[in-house]
Amino acid sequence: MTGRVVLLCGSPRLEGNTAQVLGECAKVLEREGIETETILLAENRILSCTACGLCTGGECALDDGLNDIIRRIREADGFIVGTPVYFGTARGDVMSALQRIGMVSMSSDSFLSRKVGGPIAVARRGGHTATLQEMLMFYLINDMIVPGSTYWNMVFGRTPGEALNDEEGMKTIRRFAENVAFLIKRLR
Repeated sequence: MTGRVVLLCGSPRLEGNTAQVLGECAKVLEREGIETETILLAENRILSCTACGLCTGGECALDDGLNDIIRRIREADGFIVGTPVYFGTARGDVMSALQRIGMVSMSSDSFLSRKVGGPIAVARRGGHTATLQEMLMFYLINDMIVPGSTYWNMVFGRTPGEALNDEEGMKTIRRFAENVAFLIKRLR
């Protein structure tokens, strides 16, 4: 394998649309020679950042499992986050995790700098673009490399499996995964 990507699934449904879309993304990455690891945020109870300033040593002071996720991201070449859209934005625990991961990176060794990745939003009807914009702020302020695709990284679906039937959305996600793999291989 020529690199490694951590995919963070922000859905509380372990086999829902977001997990399935990230599964397809992982398949493409692996086909392109990139090792993947999917982390299910639903297996953790992520707290919000308290701005305590104690993360300068490379770990968060809050003990809720996020430091294990940070360690796995730190060792990877890429980081992709998928979230369902709730009320027009990313799930709250997804943004809490991203804010804390970013705070640890910026307060210590900037381990996110130049990692390749980006956000994926999955929703029944709308809110995708606001969610992508919200999550892109995390990538851009952390000096990360975000490749494009044939459209924005959004997929439509409500009931589990419906998102995989969104042909244009899945084409976009697959091309995004190809571009992540391409960049990781070039940067190595």
